[in-house]
Amino acid sequence: MPHRPPLHRHDQRALVVALILIVIWGGNFTLQKHLLVLLSPGGFLWARYLIMPACALLLMRWRFGRWFPPLPRKDWLHMAWLGFIGHSLHVGLVTYGIHWSTAFSSSVILACGPIFTLLILRFQGLERLTAAQMAGVSLAFGGVLLFLSDKLLGGHWRAGGGDLVLLIAAGFFSYYTVEVKPVMERHGPVLTMGYSTLLGGLPLMLWSIPSGLAAPWVSLDIWSWVGLFWSILVSAFLGWLAWGWINTVRGVARTAPLMYLVPPMAGLFAWGWSGEHYSWVKIGGAGVTLLGVALAQYAGRLKWRLR
Repeated sequence: MPHRPPLHRHDQRALVVALILIVIWGGNFTLQKHLLVLLSPGGFLWARYLIMPACALLLMRWRFGRWFPPLPRKDWLHMAWLGFIGHSLHVGLVTYGIHWSTAFSSSVILACGPIFTLLILRFQGLERLTAAQMAGVSLAFGGVLLFLSDKLLGGHWRAGGGDLVLLIAAGFFSYYTVEVKPVMERHGPVLTMGYSTLLGGLPLMLWSIPSGLAAPWVSLDIWSWVGLFWSILVSAFLGWLAWGWINTVRGVARTAPLMYLVPPMAGLFAWGWSGEHYSWVKIGGAGVTLLGVALAQYAGRLKWRLR
């Protein structure tokens, strides 16, 4: 039998934090839908990219003792490009996609990200896909079509279009995930996250200035402000920092499957908070999609372990 390495001393604590994050991220889809109605997608993005860069600067100041730690000149353009993909394109499209779609649909479509990651790795010649993984890819896309069928056949083009936008956004994030790995290995996650947020979020912040200035900030009540800062600071910024720590403690292989709990949690919040209802076709499509994603992501690893 293969030797199992000893568990990290913080393994149980990391698991508890991970499960709390799953709940936070699941609920954030419904919370963000509410905020987008209040502020408009542009207003929300303007607030996000005023707050997130400030957090990134504070993080780098705390970690390195400098507001702008040195970065090799050749890496500036690369970091700006990755930030543009990961923030301006991915986050921008996700925000508008959630606004046009529903909370539960958004969570299911974004869970398809690992499929695009595998396809990008295959296209770049970095990884070969097994027959089981290809079957998982096909199953996942079939599940997406089944999941979208009630909207498209029912003529709900705005919601269906939002799901397609989210699917494109998932592809951009997968490209960012693949391309940012060597940069993180060179500079570490804090420097990479800090500069990619500063450089990548700037175009989106400038583009959303008119919407941000037109948003009804003075009419927001205290709970709307709490929800806004919770969504940006806790769910987005602190959440991904915590997820990086969890991966370090538990390992990516043991942590990644927990992400498949986000769509069911998002569905529960959307049902309980905003009254979303789901047909059996939609529930079945979501299940087939997540099963296909899991098969595509883990079939190769399972085959290797069984040898």
